[in-house]
Amino acid sequence: ETPAPEFKQKYESDPNVRRWVDMAMRIEGTNKTFGVHAAGVVIAAEPLDEIVPLQKNNDGAVITQYFMEDIESMGLLKMDFLGLKNLTIIKKAVDLIKLNHNLELDPDRIPRDERKAFQILSKGQIKKMPEDIQKTYKVLEAGDLEGIFQLESSGMRQVVRDLKPSCIEDISSILALYRPGPLDAGLIPKFIDRKHGREEIQYEHEILEPILQETYAVLVYQEQIMKLAQDLAGYSLGQADLLRRAMGKKKPEEMQKHRVLFVDGAAQNGISKALADNLFEQMLKFAEYCFNKSHSTAYGYVTYQTAYLKANYPVEYMAALLSANSDNQDKVKAYLTNCQASNIEVEGPDINRSGVEFTPIGQKILFGLSAVKNVGENAIHSILEARKTDGPFRSLADLCDRVDLRAVNRRTLETLIHCGAFDKINPNRRQLVCDLPFAIDWAQSRAKDRAVGQINLFDMMGDTHVEGKQSNAFESAPTAPPTADYSQQEKLQIEKELLGFYLSDHPLKSLYRATQNIGLSTVSLSRLAEVNKRTKVCAIAILTEVKKVVTKKSGEDMAILKIEDLETQADAVVFPETYKKIGSLIEPEARLILWGKVSQREDNYQIVIDDAIQIEPDRLVVLQLSYDQVSDAQFRQHLQVSLQEQSGEPRQPKVPVIGIIAGQSSRHIIRFGHEFWVQDCETTVNRLSSSSFSVSLQPLSQ
Repeated sequence: ETPAPEFKQKYESDPNVRRWVDMAMRIEGTNKTFGVHAAGVVIAAEPLDEIVPLQKNNDGAVITQYFMEDIESMGLLKMDFLGLKNLTIIKKAVDLIKLNHNLELDPDRIPRDERKAFQILSKGQIKKMPEDIQKTYKVLEAGDLEGIFQLESSGMRQVVRDLKPSCIEDISSILALYRPGPLDAGLIPKFIDRKHGREEIQYEHEILEPILQETYAVLVYQEQIMKLAQDLAGYSLGQADLLRRAMGKKKPEEMQKHRVLFVDGAAQNGISKALADNLFEQMLKFAEYCFNKSHSTAYGYVTYQTAYLKANYPVEYMAALLSANSDNQDKVKAYLTNCQASNIEVEGPDINRSGVEFTPIGQKILFGLSAVKNVGENAIHSILEARKTDGPFRSLADLCDRVDLRAVNRRTLETLIHCGAFDKINPNRRQLVCDLPFAIDWAQSRAKDRAVGQINLFDMMGDTHVEGKQSNAFESAPTAPPTADYSQQEKLQIEKELLGFYLSDHPLKSLYRATQNIGLSTVSLSRLAEVNKRTKVCAIAILTEVKKVVTKKSGEDMAILKIEDLETQADAVVFPETYKKIGSLIEPEARLILWGKVSQREDNYQIVIDDAIQIEPDRLVVLQLSYDQVSDAQFRQHLQVSLQEQSGEPRQPKVPVIGIIAGQSSRHIIRFGHEFWVQDCETTVNRLSSSSFSVSLQPLSQ
């Protein structure tokens, strides 16, 4: 049937139209291209080219031309082989444990030992779990989940904290439930409440108890549906698998057939039609949520292995974790922060000690060269080879003379200097950068001399001793005139540009110390998901990205921000009303104390900022007060007015104010709100002193 008479007329009268329409009809419905399963492998007892048509994909790999459903219907075995980086991390951690502790640890035994201990505990043969297993579950309970397989997301962290898993079954179940369907259905709170006895566990029939006991009577796994069909309705394993598939596809005619089979089979086991119908409806409802248990349990084992290694061998595990993620700056930063929180010191790169990867040394971790931007594999190989052959480098010129400068080029050397790799040789980074062109020219000149067979006096004499001092060839290398080092702020900024994070220090640390000393309660950006959305929060952050926009409706200014604290990054937004107040502060790299509320957009959490302020982190105005004074309303009013007079410009850096109330046998500290902080602290102290207040200016560190 033609869409319009004109189209039919054109088709019949115009050869070109007929040709194109005929061609389109031949093409319609054919495959435009092919897709390949990321991990699917077809296995057969005979050569595949004798069974199915094959072809090569764009990468040259051999693939079948049939759909995976057609492959299965032919009786061929289709397996999914997934590669996990976490298995490499586990292997690397085990190798480091062997190196550091001379201990052969079999990662496969880790979950097996947990299972064995759990069985012995359940029989009453031991009173508590072994210490290494207890430590593992304490790490999970505390929500210290950085680097633990499948549990790193902020949402999962809160779920695990609430659940407090005590066995691998709990871990496996929560991995199966933390998906959109079960989350929307509210199964996770139900599961948690039943585990902790806040909701009664009820089984509609005694046959259900052994099947649903490990998941607290919540249907979690596809295998549970299959087992219900077997035990309640007499299904065979094959029939139960067909039921599982049919429920997943929800074909009405197949569902009706299975309903009749299930109810009839249940009746033979003495189960009433009403109960059988009810159970079938529950199975049908939960089938769309249920997950494959073998998959979830396998992942649960890996989750437990990573948690065990982090709990019992934290230095080795974190070193392996950092090495495996050295190409991901965000993850390296997060794991470095986690090391700091766990009291594991991570030393910066060292040209004479660092290897390719992060290396555990006692209770410390040495930064790996592979995590430094602009330092490639060839450069690292050249540095390590020279160090292995002739020992540690004694100067920048010595390194330039001994490495291949085609691999270790000027950009690489500048990067190594700026990230502190030469600090043990010479801590003046600016001096080394100035010396670098001289050292490179000198080393290249010596390399040319060696290439043509010329030897200078120092090479001919080797290392000599002059008046008790050792003389080396590199000492003759020219250097730049003496120059002052970078400021701490400049060093940190360069580190951030090269590494993607601050390494030797962090510009917010002094601000954090300041706010702790004045009792200001702040929230970490990594914990936004755990904050009550109606609660106002305070955070200390650097503005790393600022996007100023104009609203379409009113034409007012607002800003969309990326903010960063000591641990992580987060999004933030400043709406027009707030922007009018604090817009002058909204600039890249500004260090601010922020107030606002947490909002959620899909899986991301952001702060809706309603106020911000800068403070000077090194000074503090201290008022000495008596109980009589603070009890006097007139005195309090006078003090309030005096402080507000010194508040200065609304959005300039401020100095905090505290009061110390001293009595005969007690001493209390009161902290004035940020609306009473002052701008010019010296003037404030002078003015308050002249008004008979006992006031002083003190370092904030006291």
